Amino acid sequence: MGRLTTHVLDTMNGCPAAGMAVALWRLGPEGPVCLVRLQLNDDGRAEGPLLQDDALQPGAYRLVFSVADYFRARGVELPEPPFLDAVPLDFGLADPQAHYHVPLLVSPWAYSTYRGS
Repeated sequence: MGRLTTHVLDTMNGCPAAGMAVALWRLGPEGPVCLVRLQLNDDGRAEGPLLQDDALQPGAYRLVFSVADYFRARGVELPEPPFLDAVPLDFGLADPQAHYHVPLLVSPWAYSTYRGS
């Protein structure tokens, strides 16, 4: 069955972004609805799929990564306001049977993402 997963790598320190807060939102005509809030484990991953099986429905979604909070907790001195604070990634899920993996590579000054496997 289908599932949605994520993984965050801290490119400043060369390690998984353990402890980063992440929220998953479904974007619909009535506005965004928060589905899940979590903290990443020591490997920079959620403990399980963010969505799976019948919960994974076609549609538009947003992952919000608490980047500035994560780097502050690691002792990184950031300007106020930080260059990157909460990083939102909007994406679509078309096939409820597929595995969608949304990784984030991040530093206090840059990020990139792609559809992973």
